Amino acid sequence: MKKILLPTDFSENSWNAISYALQLFKKETCEFYLLNTYTPVIYHVEYVLVEPAQFGMVDAVKNESLRQLNELKDKIKKSYKNSNHSFEIISSFNTLITEIKEIVEKKSIDYVVMGTKGATGAKEVLFGSNTVHVFKNVKCPIIAIPDGFSFETPHEVLFPTDYEIDYKDHHIKPIINITSHFNTRVNILNVSYGYDLSEKQEENKQNLENYFKKTAYLFHSVSNQNVPEAITNFQLKARVNLLVMINNKHSFFENLFFKSTINQIGFHLNIPFLVIPSKTNKT
Repeated sequence: MKKILLPTDFSENSWNAISYALQLFKKETCEFYLLNTYTPVIYHVEYVLVEPAQFGMVDAVKNESLRQLNELKDKIKKSYKNSNHSFEIISSFNTLITEIKEIVEKKSIDYVVMGTKGATGAKEVLFGSNTVHVFKNVKCPIIAIPDGFSFETPHEVLFPTDYEIDYKDHHIKPIINITSHFNTRVNILNVSYGYDLSEKQEENKQNLENYFKKTAYLFHSVSNQNVPEAITNFQLKARVNLLVMINNKHSFFENLFFKSTINQIGFHLNIPFLVIPSKTNKT
């Protein structure tokens, strides 16, 4: 059984991500965890030293959170009838990132699916800060769904890689788990800088071939482009439905997301993005 965590703030954006998850995993037996975290506004300011529960504030906020979670569960069951899917609701007085980390560990979560929109909703921001922190801190595959994206069968998956990773099961299985339910082709994209692949890179590439031998795949190599350009240009040529990256230390993924100002990144993602950590809680 797949265990999938769906954080929600009850926004349109988070409903969109939930809808995507329910359709992506419709052929699988899944336990979905609907998570809402809250911290009462007053808790942030001068009442930090006073137990907020004395004022009944936490109770009121918790009750509202539970009410909305139950409504959400009912909405899901009406909209997506699927006997393979079961749901548990979690309402937590905690910060989102801390709670996601704890649940991923405690429940052995397979995927976290969430929206990408920041609280500002500013169009020029690629991802909200919560999404970026989840990429950085949560040791579990994350699928980030852009605002307003309607479900598309992932027929064409784009997987940029520098072949610097010694691929293991926990890197590739989250991709194969998804592609095995659809007629999918995996496009493995390498951005070269005029050098031949090293022996180690060739080995890693061969290893990838072994992993994808039961999947349709193609290798692509492009030069004279940076990674965001290569991804954007590839998307102009092919109708990509899912972008996959492994978040490896010192990789271009890290440079792309954590070393530049988020809203200065040269490409805007308009397709779902599966981010796989280099290490997981299960390894």
